[in-house]
Amino acid sequence: MSQLQGILTRLKSLQEQSTGGEPMQRFFEVNGERKCQVTYHPKNETFELEVYNDKEKPKRYQFDNIDMITIEIFDLIQ
Repeated sequence: MSQLQGILTRLKSLQEQSTGGEPMQRFFEVNGERKCQVTYHPKNETFELEVYNDKEKPKRYQFDNIDMITIEIFDLIQ
């Protein structure tokens, strides 16, 4: 399985697990270091990407397209 497919599978799983209307979260790490966190908001069907940078405040981005956030995460963990 390619890394892109693995990310997409994790995001789809996140969508499926959030059936109760509560936001669900998932972390993505490289060598034990957190690179980002994804929160899925089922009420408005959007993803929020929180990117962690050394010595900087985390930055947040909103996505309504699962393919776009998958590519963004892929770029972050490369």
